[in-house]
Amino acid sequence: MPSLAVERMTTSPPQTRQTPETLLQRTLNSALNDIGTDSVLAAIFHQENGPLVEHASRGFTTRDIQTILRTLSTQRAAALTPNTTEPESGRTVRLRLITPGAKSLLVVPLRHLNRAYGCLVIGRKEGAAFSKKDRSQLEQMCEGMTKALDHEGLFNTAVVLSRPYVTQEAAPPPPAGSDLFPPMIKHFSPELQAKVEAILTEANQSVAYDRAWACYYDPLAGNVEVLGVVGDVKADPRDAKKDLKPGQRLTLDSSAAGWAVRHRKPRVDHDLASTQGRFLDHKQLFKDRFQSSLVIPFFVKGQVGGTLTLGAKDPERYQTTDARTLEPAIVKLADLLQAPAPQTPAPAPPTEIGATSPQAVSSMPSEPSIRKQERQSAIGEFSAFLATEIREPLASIRSQLEEVTGEGILDFDPQTRVENAMRDLIRIEAILNEILDFAKPLELNRHLCRIPEVLESALVVVGTDLEATRIQVAKDYANIIAPVRGDEAKLQQAFLSIFRNACEAMSPGGHLTIAVTQHRAGRGFDVQILIKNNGAPIPAEIVDKVFEPFFTTKRSGIGLGLPSVKKIIEEHHGTIAIGSAPGEGTTVTIRLPGVSRGPAFRHRGRGRRPPRRPG
Repeated sequence: MPSLAVERMTTSPPQTRQTPETLLQRTLNSALNDIGTDSVLAAIFHQENGPLVEHASRGFTTRDIQTILRTLSTQRAAALTPNTTEPESGRTVRLRLITPGAKSLLVVPLRHLNRAYGCLVIGRKEGAAFSKKDRSQLEQMCEGMTKALDHEGLFNTAVVLSRPYVTQEAAPPPPAGSDLFPPMIKHFSPELQAKVEAILTEANQSVAYDRAWACYYDPLAGNVEVLGVVGDVKADPRDAKKDLKPGQRLTLDSSAAGWAVRHRKPRVDHDLASTQGRFLDHKQLFKDRFQSSLVIPFFVKGQVGGTLTLGAKDPERYQTTDARTLEPAIVKLADLLQAPAPQTPAPAPPTEIGATSPQAVSSMPSEPSIRKQERQSAIGEFSAFLATEIREPLASIRSQLEEVTGEGILDFDPQTRVENAMRDLIRIEAILNEILDFAKPLELNRHLCRIPEVLESALVVVGTDLEATRIQVAKDYANIIAPVRGDEAKLQQAFLSIFRNACEAMSPGGHLTIAVTQHRAGRGFDVQILIKNNGAPIPAEIVDKVFEPFFTTKRSGIGLGLPSVKKIIEEHHGTIAIGSAPGEGTTVTIRLPGVSRGPAFRHRGRGRRPPRRPG
């Protein structure tokens, strides 16, 4: 019987900090991001024949999760395990249960070594049945989830079947680059949504609207998060797929709410046709025949806390003076957001059934753990300071300069000086955004991608630099390469950083070699990428420091190029290493877990790679 090990911290954090996310939860949450559905739940057996314990979920409330797990009794969960007498067993099961957030529920077994170790529950808001294609795709995703857990070494097949098989994990590995920073906090919750929508409904008595929503401004992430939407909202889920939804995030540059945050003043628009191409929140209003909108920023403790947006189908309904009329609603929103969130006590770790007394766990944190927590706290506070005290004023200064230069009231010489100042501001903002982007966790849009195609797209971007420096590129791609489940844009960003570093290290006429091969790794495959250049080698004394944040030997740059590359690769459950020696140049070796099922890459074309050697 296979078993699944659950990560438990050997040291308890201080009472003021939340329990760290376990390796099992991180792996499951990463896999759930690939499933494009409204509600999803991953539950794991902690011992043979139950009970199921939830470890990762999205879209379900706590009460929904408890109801689903209670319905998935031992008998029903055991029916998901395949056997020889019933060929149809072990397949997907339609759960006859309706929750407030899902009218159709499908249970897919999670299997390892042909035995069920958990369940994946998929929920849909509409009552339509799941097609055979949907079921097949979900089964493939479950296989990928099992492979990710196996890759992390979470299965333990040596546990006696008659005893609970939830074992203690080994000590956690050294923190990766992404673990040094606090995770992105989601402020949306069903309870907060209900309170926000009640305030918006009450505001309709002061200033009439056809649709309204409120957003929370996250200065560290640099975006706004929708908390609640009321008014003229489409009832048919198929028509409302692209509408704003609670929990959705909008960037500051692509939304009218972001404009109000950066300028710190209300915005009124009477011609949404001219702004719908620039602002995503205006785009849906324009498609639904709205003609005017009003966006009002509100402040919490002297800083921008969020925005209130009203939309109307009548032309020229709003004026900037409406902000004073809506002041009672704005004050309620500000008070709601600055109220402390209720703290839920952390669940006690499970103990073995039949054990007379649980093993005592040391409550005294070790010195490395204390240093790590202090570093996390310092980086979080520093990032928040940069976001609120530096980036916001810079954005406000830049927006005011853009207004002055756009009005055409300056002479040629003052106009030139202001434009030079704006270029310096843009450069400072770019450096600041690079630091803050590195400080926040990655949000990966995973799908099957072919590594050779990602490499080719990255080479196209640096093609001009390669031609200018007469660098020759040699490619050696294996005939068949398994696809990788990952974010193609993020992987391309990582390869671009490596290519640019190679170009800077080589003199004109250098050689860049790229090799992609496939290797067996356990029950699956790993895709290995070798990128080698014959430029100046990295000194031996600093090879081990190239992945450290803010370490650089260049005159320009802040030392986040290779640390960002390592962060991207590790978020894809891969590894990266650099080797350098005099006379041999530098070689970057990347290994990414491949997907056993999917459209494999088959090499085609002439002259793209040297012929394979016989034998």
